[in-house]
Amino acid sequence: MERDNQFIGQSGAFLDAVERASRAAPMSRPVLVIGERGTGKELIAERLHRLSTRWGEPLVIMNCAALPETLIEAELFGHEAGAFTGATKARAGRFEEADKGTLFLDELGNLSMAAQERLLRAVEYGEVTRIGSSRPVRVDVRIVAATNDNLPLMAERGEFRADLLDRLSFEVITLPPLRVRDGDVGVLSDYFGRRMAAELDWEAWPGFAPHIQRNLEDHDWPGNVRELRNVVERAVYRWDNWDEPIGHAVFDPFDSPWKPFTPAHRPSDAPTGSVGAAAALSAPPSQDFEAIEDLRGAVDAHERAIVEHALGKHRWNQRQTAKALGLSYDQLRHCIKKHGLMQEDD
Repeated sequence: MERDNQFIGQSGAFLDAVERASRAAPMSRPVLVIGERGTGKELIAERLHRLSTRWGEPLVIMNCAALPETLIEAELFGHEAGAFTGATKARAGRFEEADKGTLFLDELGNLSMAAQERLLRAVEYGEVTRIGSSRPVRVDVRIVAATNDNLPLMAERGEFRADLLDRLSFEVITLPPLRVRDGDVGVLSDYFGRRMAAELDWEAWPGFAPHIQRNLEDHDWPGNVRELRNVVERAVYRWDNWDEPIGHAVFDPFDSPWKPFTPAHRPSDAPTGSVGAAAALSAPPSQDFEAIEDLRGAVDAHERAIVEHALGKHRWNQRQTAKALGLSYDQLRHCIKKHGLMQEDD
Protein backbone atom coordinates (compact mmCIF):
# COMPACT_ATOMS: atom_id res chain seq x y z
CA MET A 1 0.00 0.00 0.00
CA GLU A 2 1.70 3.16 -1.21
CA ARG A 3 0.54 6.31 0.50
CA ASP A 4 1.68 9.86 0.98
CA ASN A 5 2.27 9.35 4.68
CA GLN A 6 4.41 12.35 5.53
CA PHE A 7 3.48 14.36 8.59
CA ILE A 8 3.93 18.06 7.90
CA GLY A 9 3.59 20.47 10.81
CA GLN A 10 5.38 22.17 13.67
CA SER A 11 2.64 23.23 16.08
CA GLY A 12 2.70 21.80 19.57
CA ALA A 13 -0.86 20.43 19.37
CA PHE A 14 -0.06 18.51 16.19
CA LEU A 15 3.29 17.16 17.41
CA ASP A 16 1.71 16.01 20.67
CA ALA A 17 -0.85 13.92 18.75
CA VAL A 18 1.86 12.36 16.57
CA GLU A 19 3.98 11.59 19.63
CA ARG A 20 1.04 9.91 21.37
CA ALA A 21 0.51 7.72 18.30
CA SER A 22 4.19 6.78 18.29
CA ARG A 23 4.04 5.75 21.96
CA ALA A 24 0.87 3.70 21.46
CA ALA A 25 2.12 1.95 18.31
CA PRO A 26 4.05 -0.93 19.97
CA MET A 27 1.04 -1.84 22.13
CA SER A 28 -1.22 -4.48 20.60
CA ARG A 29 -4.26 -2.74 22.03
CA PRO A 30 -7.17 -0.96 20.31
CA VAL A 31 -6.80 2.74 19.56
CA LEU A 32 -9.50 5.29 18.73
CA VAL A 33 -8.52 8.21 16.48
CA ILE A 34 -10.87 11.17 16.77
CA GLY A 35 -10.83 14.18 14.49
CA GLU A 36 -12.66 16.35 12.00
CA ARG A 37 -12.62 15.42 8.32
CA GLY A 38 -9.30 16.06 6.65
CA THR A 39 -7.20 16.04 9.83
CA GLY A 40 -5.21 12.92 8.90
CA LYS A 41 -6.89 10.09 10.82
CA GLU A 42 -5.86 7.47 8.26
CA LEU A 43 -2.24 8.67 8.38
CA ILE A 44 -2.24 8.18 12.15
CA ALA A 45 -3.66 4.67 11.69
CA GLU A 46 -0.88 3.84 9.26
CA ARG A 47 1.70 5.20 11.69
CA LEU A 48 0.28 3.01 14.46
CA HIS A 49 0.69 -0.01 12.19
CA ARG A 50 4.13 0.78 10.74
CA LEU A 51 5.69 1.44 14.14
CA SER A 52 4.22 -1.70 15.71
CA THR A 53 5.54 -5.25 15.77
CA ARG A 54 2.90 -6.02 13.13
CA TRP A 55 4.49 -3.78 10.52
CA GLY A 56 5.25 -6.71 8.19
CA GLU A 57 1.68 -8.01 8.30
CA PRO A 58 -1.42 -6.69 6.49
CA LEU A 59 -2.96 -3.30 7.19
CA VAL A 60 -6.58 -3.74 6.09
CA ILE A 61 -8.77 -0.64 5.74
CA MET A 62 -12.54 -0.59 5.80
CA ASN A 63 -14.75 2.49 5.55
CA CYS A 64 -17.88 1.69 7.55
CA ALA A 65 -19.81 4.48 5.81
CA ALA A 66 -19.09 3.22 2.30
CA LEU A 67 -21.29 0.10 2.50
CA PRO A 68 -25.01 -0.36 3.13
CA GLU A 69 -25.93 -1.71 6.53
CA THR A 70 -26.95 -5.08 5.08
CA LEU A 71 -23.44 -5.71 3.71
CA ILE A 72 -21.24 -4.40 6.51
CA GLU A 73 -21.41 -7.59 8.58
CA ALA A 74 -20.62 -9.78 5.57
CA GLU A 75 -17.71 -7.50 4.68
CA LEU A 76 -16.31 -7.53 8.21
CA PHE A 77 -16.83 -11.16 9.16
CA GLY A 78 -17.13 -12.95 5.81
CA HIS A 79 -19.80 -15.42 4.70
CA GLU A 80 -20.32 -18.97 3.55
CA ALA A 81 -21.69 -19.96 0.17
CA GLY A 82 -25.47 -19.65 0.12
CA ALA A 83 -25.62 -17.58 3.29
CA PHE A 84 -27.75 -14.99 1.49
CA THR A 85 -28.89 -14.13 -2.01
CA GLY A 86 -25.88 -13.55 -4.22
CA ALA A 87 -23.40 -15.39 -1.98
CA THR A 88 -22.38 -17.94 -4.59
CA LYS A 89 -19.12 -18.84 -2.85
CA ALA A 90 -17.50 -18.51 0.55
CA ARG A 91 -15.54 -15.36 1.26
CA ALA A 92 -13.21 -14.36 4.08
CA GLY A 93 -14.04 -11.10 5.84
CA ARG A 94 -11.78 -8.20 6.69
CA PHE A 95 -10.95 -9.69 10.09
CA GLU A 96 -9.53 -12.84 8.51
CA GLU A 97 -7.68 -10.79 5.91
CA ALA A 98 -6.06 -8.74 8.70
CA ASP A 99 -5.01 -11.76 10.77
CA LYS A 100 -1.68 -11.04 12.53
CA GLY A 101 -1.94 -7.44 11.32
CA THR A 102 -4.06 -4.32 11.83
CA LEU A 103 -7.68 -3.62 10.89
CA PHE A 104 -8.49 0.07 10.44
CA LEU A 105 -12.21 0.82 10.78
CA ASP A 106 -12.92 4.30 9.45
CA GLU A 107 -16.21 6.08 10.24
CA LEU A 108 -16.83 3.71 13.15
CA GLY A 109 -19.97 5.56 14.24
CA ASN A 110 -21.81 4.28 11.15
CA LEU A 111 -21.78 0.65 12.30
CA SER A 112 -25.21 -0.83 12.91
CA MET A 113 -26.05 -2.15 16.38
CA ALA A 114 -25.97 -5.74 15.05
CA ALA A 115 -22.49 -5.20 13.60
CA GLN A 116 -21.39 -3.60 16.87
CA GLU A 117 -22.50 -6.70 18.78
CA ARG A 118 -20.49 -9.00 16.52
CA LEU A 119 -17.51 -6.63 16.67
CA LEU A 120 -17.68 -6.70 20.47
CA ARG A 121 -17.34 -10.49 20.46
CA ALA A 122 -14.42 -10.30 18.04
CA VAL A 123 -12.61 -7.80 20.27
CA GLU A 124 -13.43 -9.66 23.48
CA TYR A 125 -12.66 -13.24 22.42
CA GLY A 126 -10.47 -12.85 19.34
CA GLU A 127 -12.75 -14.92 17.13
CA VAL A 128 -15.22 -14.25 14.34
CA THR A 129 -17.98 -16.34 12.79
CA ARG A 130 -18.77 -16.05 9.12
CA ILE A 131 -22.40 -15.41 8.20
CA GLY A 132 -24.04 -18.75 7.53
CA SER A 133 -21.52 -20.67 9.65
CA SER A 134 -21.61 -21.93 13.21
CA ARG A 135 -17.87 -22.47 13.51
CA PRO A 136 -15.86 -19.55 14.92
CA VAL A 137 -12.48 -18.67 13.44
CA ARG A 138 -9.63 -17.48 15.67
CA VAL A 139 -8.00 -14.22 14.57
CA ASP A 140 -5.17 -12.09 15.95
CA VAL A 141 -6.04 -8.54 14.89
CA ARG A 142 -5.13 -5.16 16.32
CA ILE A 143 -8.04 -2.74 15.81
CA VAL A 144 -7.60 0.96 15.08
CA ALA A 145 -10.86 2.86 14.61
CA ALA A 146 -11.54 6.44 13.57
CA THR A 147 -14.52 8.73 13.66
CA ASN A 148 -15.56 12.37 13.79
CA ASP A 149 -18.64 11.49 15.85
CA ASN A 150 -19.02 12.05 19.58
CA LEU A 151 -19.04 8.39 20.58
CA PRO A 152 -19.51 8.94 24.36
CA LEU A 153 -22.61 11.04 23.59
CA MET A 154 -23.86 8.40 21.17
CA ALA A 155 -23.37 5.79 23.89
CA GLU A 156 -25.43 7.87 26.32
CA ARG A 157 -28.21 8.08 23.76
CA GLY A 158 -28.11 4.34 23.12
CA GLU A 159 -26.85 4.83 19.56
CA PHE A 160 -23.51 3.12 20.24
CA ARG A 161 -22.73 0.24 22.57
CA ALA A 162 -21.06 1.52 25.71
CA ASP A 163 -19.32 -1.81 26.36
CA LEU A 164 -17.83 -1.78 22.84
CA LEU A 165 -16.66 1.80 23.34
CA ASP A 166 -14.95 0.77 26.59
CA ARG A 167 -13.03 -2.00 24.82
CA LEU A 168 -11.97 0.13 21.85
CA SER A 169 -10.76 3.12 23.86
CA PHE A 170 -7.57 1.77 25.44
CA GLU A 171 -5.97 4.86 23.90
CA VAL A 172 -7.78 7.79 22.32
CA ILE A 173 -5.85 10.16 20.04
CA THR A 174 -7.68 13.37 19.20
CA LEU A 175 -6.25 15.23 16.22
CA PRO A 176 -6.32 19.04 16.36
CA PRO A 177 -8.10 20.90 13.54
CA LEU A 178 -5.93 22.99 11.24
CA ARG A 179 -7.37 26.28 12.53
CA VAL A 180 -5.67 25.77 15.93
CA ARG A 181 -2.33 24.53 14.56
CA ASP A 182 -0.32 27.76 14.87
CA GLY A 183 2.09 28.23 11.99
CA ASP A 184 1.19 25.01 10.19
CA VAL A 185 -0.89 26.63 7.43
CA GLY A 186 2.19 28.39 6.04
CA VAL A 187 4.35 25.26 6.28
CA LEU A 188 1.72 23.05 4.65
CA SER A 189 0.83 25.50 1.89
CA ASP A 190 4.50 25.91 0.96
CA TYR A 191 4.96 22.11 0.93
CA PHE A 192 1.88 21.45 -1.22
CA GLY A 193 2.73 24.39 -3.49
CA ARG A 194 6.29 23.26 -4.12
CA ARG A 195 5.18 19.70 -4.80
CA MET A 196 2.53 20.85 -7.29
CA ALA A 197 5.02 23.16 -9.00
CA ALA A 198 7.43 20.25 -9.40
CA GLU A 199 4.63 18.11 -10.83
CA LEU A 200 3.97 20.85 -13.40
CA ASP A 201 7.72 21.07 -14.23
CA TRP A 202 8.04 24.67 -13.07
CA GLU A 203 11.63 25.87 -13.09
CA ALA A 204 11.25 27.65 -9.76
CA TRP A 205 8.81 28.06 -6.89
CA PRO A 206 7.62 31.72 -6.72
CA GLY A 207 5.67 31.37 -3.47
CA PHE A 208 2.46 33.21 -2.69
CA ALA A 209 1.78 36.94 -2.82
CA PRO A 210 1.42 38.53 0.64
CA HIS A 211 -2.35 38.98 0.36
CA ILE A 212 -2.80 35.28 -0.54
CA GLN A 213 -0.63 34.27 2.42
CA ARG A 214 -2.87 36.35 4.68
CA ASN A 215 -6.01 34.80 3.19
CA LEU A 216 -4.64 31.30 3.74
CA GLU A 217 -3.82 32.10 7.36
CA ASP A 218 -7.21 33.72 8.02
CA HIS A 219 -9.36 31.00 6.47
CA ASP A 220 -11.25 28.76 8.92
CA TRP A 221 -10.47 25.51 7.03
CA PRO A 222 -13.56 23.40 7.77
CA GLY A 223 -12.05 20.69 5.55
CA ASN A 224 -8.67 20.97 7.30
CA VAL A 225 -5.51 19.71 5.57
CA ARG A 226 -7.41 18.07 2.71
CA GLU A 227 -9.14 21.36 1.92
CA LEU A 228 -5.89 23.33 2.19
CA ARG A 229 -4.17 20.95 -0.21
CA ASN A 230 -6.97 21.38 -2.77
CA VAL A 231 -6.88 25.18 -2.52
CA VAL A 232 -3.10 25.36 -2.87
CA GLU A 233 -2.80 22.88 -5.74
CA ARG A 234 -5.69 24.54 -7.58
CA ALA A 235 -4.05 27.96 -7.21
CA VAL A 236 -0.71 26.66 -8.52
CA TYR A 237 -2.02 24.85 -11.56
CA ARG A 238 -4.20 27.82 -12.58
CA TRP A 239 -1.27 30.25 -12.33
CA ASP A 240 0.53 30.74 -15.64
CA ASN A 241 3.64 32.73 -14.75
CA TRP A 242 6.02 31.07 -12.29
CA ASP A 243 8.23 34.17 -12.35
CA GLU A 244 5.66 36.00 -10.21
CA PRO A 245 4.25 35.04 -6.80
CA ILE A 246 0.87 33.38 -6.99
CA GLY A 247 -1.66 36.16 -6.60
CA HIS A 248 -5.02 34.39 -6.86
CA ALA A 249 -6.56 31.47 -5.00
CA VAL A 250 -10.07 30.08 -5.16
CA PHE A 251 -11.28 28.86 -1.77
CA ASP A 252 -14.74 27.82 -2.94
CA PRO A 253 -14.54 25.92 -6.26
CA PHE A 254 -18.35 26.00 -6.52
CA ASP A 255 -18.49 29.79 -6.45
CA SER A 256 -19.52 30.99 -9.90
CA PRO A 257 -21.75 33.73 -11.32
CA TRP A 258 -23.42 31.00 -13.40
CA LYS A 259 -24.17 28.48 -10.68
CA PRO A 260 -27.83 27.39 -10.48
CA PHE A 261 -30.01 29.62 -8.36
CA THR A 262 -31.54 27.97 -5.31
CA PRO A 263 -34.28 29.98 -3.57
CA ALA A 264 -33.88 30.37 0.17
CA HIS A 265 -37.56 29.50 0.71
CA ARG A 266 -40.13 27.44 -1.11
CA PRO A 267 -42.53 29.50 -3.26
CA SER A 268 -45.33 28.75 -0.79
CA ASP A 269 -43.28 30.40 1.97
CA ALA A 270 -42.92 33.68 0.09
CA PRO A 271 -45.04 36.61 1.31
CA THR A 272 -48.11 37.27 -0.84
CA GLY A 273 -48.93 40.62 -2.38
CA SER A 274 -46.74 43.51 -3.47
CA VAL A 275 -46.60 45.00 0.01
CA GLY A 276 -45.30 41.76 1.52
CA ALA A 277 -42.70 41.36 -1.22
CA ALA A 278 -41.51 44.92 -0.82
CA ALA A 279 -41.25 44.47 2.93
CA ALA A 280 -39.23 41.30 2.48
CA LEU A 281 -36.82 43.07 0.15
CA SER A 282 -36.46 46.20 2.24
CA ALA A 283 -36.22 44.59 5.67
CA PRO A 284 -32.76 44.82 7.22
CA PRO A 285 -30.85 41.59 7.84
CA SER A 286 -31.44 39.96 11.20
CA GLN A 287 -28.29 40.72 13.16
CA ASP A 288 -27.15 42.58 16.23
CA PHE A 289 -26.24 46.02 14.90
CA GLU A 290 -25.16 47.15 18.37
CA ALA A 291 -22.28 44.66 18.13
CA ILE A 292 -20.82 46.56 15.15
CA GLU A 293 -18.59 49.11 16.80
CA ASP A 294 -16.83 50.47 13.71
CA LEU A 295 -19.02 50.43 10.61
CA ARG A 296 -16.54 52.42 8.54
CA GLY A 297 -13.75 50.05 9.45
CA ALA A 298 -15.85 47.02 8.51
CA VAL A 299 -16.75 48.58 5.15
CA ASP A 300 -13.10 49.46 4.47
CA ALA A 301 -11.97 45.93 5.31
CA HIS A 302 -14.57 44.49 2.96
CA GLU A 303 -13.58 46.91 0.20
CA ARG A 304 -9.90 46.03 0.63
CA ALA A 305 -10.65 42.31 0.41
CA ILE A 306 -12.62 42.79 -2.83
CA VAL A 307 -9.88 44.90 -4.41
CA GLU A 308 -7.14 42.46 -3.34
CA HIS A 309 -9.06 39.53 -4.74
CA ALA A 310 -9.72 41.27 -8.06
CA LEU A 311 -6.08 42.38 -8.38
CA GLY A 312 -4.86 38.86 -7.75
CA LYS A 313 -7.37 37.41 -10.21
CA HIS A 314 -6.16 39.77 -12.94
CA ARG A 315 -2.47 39.32 -12.01
CA TRP A 316 -2.26 42.89 -10.73
CA ASN A 317 -3.13 44.36 -14.14
CA GLN A 318 -4.76 47.54 -12.89
CA ARG A 319 -6.65 48.43 -16.06
CA GLN A 320 -8.24 44.98 -16.31
CA THR A 321 -9.02 45.03 -12.60
CA ALA A 322 -10.64 48.46 -12.83
CA LYS A 323 -12.79 47.30 -15.74
CA ALA A 324 -13.86 44.17 -13.86
CA LEU A 325 -14.83 46.21 -10.79
CA GLY A 326 -16.66 48.87 -12.80
CA LEU A 327 -14.22 51.57 -11.71
CA SER A 328 -12.17 54.07 -13.59
CA TYR A 329 -8.40 53.62 -13.58
CA ASP A 330 -8.02 56.64 -11.27
CA GLN A 331 -10.64 55.30 -8.87
CA LEU A 332 -8.80 51.98 -8.62
CA ARG A 333 -5.48 53.77 -8.06
CA HIS A 334 -7.14 55.68 -5.24
CA CYS A 335 -8.33 52.41 -3.64
CA ILE A 336 -4.86 50.90 -3.92
CA LYS A 337 -3.31 53.92 -2.23
CA LYS A 338 -6.08 54.15 0.36
CA HIS A 339 -5.61 50.55 1.51
CA GLY A 340 -1.83 50.53 1.37
CA LEU A 341 -1.59 48.02 -1.47
CA MET A 342 1.23 49.82 -3.26
CA GLN A 343 3.90 47.43 -1.97
CA GLU A 344 2.11 44.38 -3.37
CA ASP A 345 1.30 46.31 -6.55
CA ASP A 346 4.97 47.14 -7.01
